[in-house]
Amino acid sequence: MIFQNIKVNDLNVFYRESGSADKPVFLLLHGFPSSSHMYRDLMVMLEDKFHVIAPDLIGFGQSEAPSRDSFKYTFENLTDYVDGFIEALKIDKFYMYVFDYGAPIGFRIAMRHPEKILGIVSQNGNVYEEGLGKKWEARAQYWQNPTKELREQYKSAFSFETVKGQYTFGTEPGSVAPDGYCLDIYYANTIDDYAEKQSDLIFDYQTNVKLYPKFQEYLREHQPKLLAIWGQNDPSFIFEGAKAFKRDVPNAKVIGVNSGHFALESCCREIADNILEFFKK
Repeated sequence: MIFQNIKVNDLNVFYRESGSADKPVFLLLHGFPSSSHMYRDLMVMLEDKFHVIAPDLIGFGQSEAPSRDSFKYTFENLTDYVDGFIEALKIDKFYMYVFDYGAPIGFRIAMRHPEKILGIVSQNGNVYEEGLGKKWEARAQYWQNPTKELREQYKSAFSFETVKGQYTFGTEPGSVAPDGYCLDIYYANTIDDYAEKQSDLIFDYQTNVKLYPKFQEYLREHQPKLLAIWGQNDPSFIFEGAKAFKRDVPNAKVIGVNSGHFALESCCREIADNILEFFKK
C-alpha cells in the first residue's frame, strides 16, 4: 500500500492506494467521523483482484481542511472534489464502496457519470427514508428550525463517547480495536474549527434526504450491479434501508452482518469475502 497526495482545484487530497494498476479500480468513500483509515484492512484483502483507491474527503483525515470562509462544507461541494479527484487520477471506470457520508457523495457521482460505474457496494450507506433510524426524526426537526442551541447540542456527535459508540454499539465485546475511533478523535482535536465545519455538514445532510428519490431513480434506470452489506445492529441507518435496494434493483444482493455502524471494524473478512464472491470474474 502507498500513501499519496494530489491537488484538486488547488486543495490537497490525501489517498491510499494498493493493488496493480492493470486491475479494475475500486474506489472507497469513507463516512463520518472517519477517513480512508477505515479501509486499511479491507484494501489488503481486495488488492489481489482490484486496484484499490481510498481518498480522505476534504475536511477529513489527512486531506486539506480549508476555512469556512474559503470553502463551503456541503455534500455537493465535497462531491465536486471527489469528482475532481477521479478526473485527476484519470479513472475512466470503477467499482465503488460507499459508507455513511460516502453514500450520498457516491450516488451523486453515479448520477453524474453512470457510464463510469461498474458496480456498487453500499455498506450502511443509506438512500431510503425507511433506512433512517429514530434519531433522524429529531434531525429533521432541527433542519426545519435550525436554532443556535440545537446546533450546539449536535456537537455532542464529536465527543469521545459518541464516536466510540459509533464503532462499538451493536458489536460483540472485544471485537473492535480502539485504533479507529481514537484516530477519529485525534483529527477532531487537531483539524482547525472542526466542530463548526462538521456542524455545517450535519445541517446540510437534509439535501441528501431530499435527493433520495433521484438516487432511487438512478438505480431503477441503470440497474448497477449492487451489493448492500449492512451492519444490521446499526441504530442510525437501519437494516430496512438495505432491504429497500431490492425494490429498485431486483438483482441486488442484500446481506446483514452481526455488527453495528462501522461493520468493517469487526466483520472485515466477511465483507471482503462477499465482495470478492459477488464481483468475481
